[in-house]
Amino acid sequence: MAFIGNNTGYVAARAKSRKSSLLDRTRLRQLIQQSPEQLPVSIGDNGYRAEMDLYAGRYSGADLVEAALTHNLQAELSSILSLCNGQVRDLVEVYTGRFRYHNAKVVLRAVLNEVDIEKVRHSILPEESEINAPWLKMIEESSTIREAAEQMRRLPFGKDLLGLSAEARLVEYENALDRHYFRHALRVLSSGAPDVRMLRESIQTEIDHRNVVNILEGLAFGLSSSEILEILVPGGRIVSARTFAQASSGRDGLMDVLRQSSRFDSDAFAQILQESDEARTLDPVITWLRSREHDMMARMSYLHPISALPVIHYVAAKVEEVNDLRLIVRGRMAGLPTEVLEAHVL
Repeated sequence: MAFIGNNTGYVAARAKSRKSSLLDRTRLRQLIQQSPEQLPVSIGDNGYRAEMDLYAGRYSGADLVEAALTHNLQAELSSILSLCNGQVRDLVEVYTGRFRYHNAKVVLRAVLNEVDIEKVRHSILPEESEINAPWLKMIEESSTIREAAEQMRRLPFGKDLLGLSAEARLVEYENALDRHYFRHALRVLSSGAPDVRMLRESIQTEIDHRNVVNILEGLAFGLSSSEILEILVPGGRIVSARTFAQASSGRDGLMDVLRQSSRFDSDAFAQILQESDEARTLDPVITWLRSREHDMMARMSYLHPISALPVIHYVAAKVEEVNDLRLIVRGRMAGLPTEVLEAHVL
């Protein structure tokens, strides 16, 4: 059965309209050129004024921008989801649901690292947003990550977290969250409808990319093949579970797996990998893979204009805008050169 709801056309049109108001490359470039003192005002003028005003009495500078961006994104995700109904909502929730897993990771990291709750309230999970209240309460009432996992026992992924050993490390908890999210997403996307199939392929591509990065990072840190296998997520199409052993055996093994797929430009990737080696950072690889995901998302939205896909495309673009603005603010505050920021944002 196709995931089509009665208000599909209306929601798709609203999403396209909202996407058209997002910051384009020109405006982002202008922001990169500004001083740290100018950025809060300019970001407010570019769609975030209400949130900046909300937090202006408590924060300033980067803290103010961080809190405003987080609040705006949470409110926008809630707003766009409220427009959807029926099966369209089911599809959109496949994508927006990932942010609950993100918040769970924030809680676990904050508890493990004993982060001051006030710092979390400042920017990561602003308390002015009622969405964050239960997550902040978990941090306050937990002294270990095991206790934090206990606080999440009623959430969809709670059973998976509590299934870990009492001595499990943070990375094991985060891996369990990732696996649960992707497993749930692929299970929901079991319909053979064209738009559902394309979204499923997009999720599988994201899994592939995550596994590629995890393998490269693991090799760079000197992890063994068996250690790398523990952090890989099943469900991909290119780096599938049956090729995990080969892909994690070394860079040659990974490249052999990638070359077997007609869906992946292994020659272009090999060039990017060489650039990454020369720069001694995986940033070029991550940027290239992210661009590949963006292209696929845009293509989905174009091929199925009256479906949930334009809505998901907008959500992804909105998240990207917020992440770009965070990077610009943090970078300018840290004194990073404009050309470095442009390389990451543009």
